[in-house]
Amino acid sequence: MTASKDPSVNVLGGALEGCSRAPITGFFRNGCCDTGPEDRGRHTVCAVMTAEFLALSKYLGNDLSTPRPEFGFAGLKPGDRWCLCASRFLQAHHEGAAPQVNLAATHIRTLDVVALDILQRYAPQ
Repeated sequence: MTASKDPSVNVLGGALEGCSRAPITGFFRNGCCDTGPEDRGRHTVCAVMTAEFLALSKYLGNDLSTPRPEFGFAGLKPGDRWCLCASRFLQAHHEGAAPQVNLAATHIRTLDVVALDILQRYAPQ
């Protein structure tokens, strides 16, 4: 059975842009931060990784930086773009370690968890 997908709309109300194909990201592994009912983690924030965020994520039990070749995962490094769980982004915001956000590539369902004004603080000017 194929997972269903919500409409591909970003937090600005436009068409959802791609986040990353190298490394390939997203719940659907289509390079976009698309989501749907099966995406319980809501992997909807297109984030630009930083050393600080990767260290926080590892400390919190989600090691995104260590390669896992058995899963075809090379590990993330600063500068990589990744579809991050909205709740983890909000947690990183509260901890002072949130990464930058590409708003055009961040799914509108993120707004169920994170307010737009918070996301906008991390968008490059």
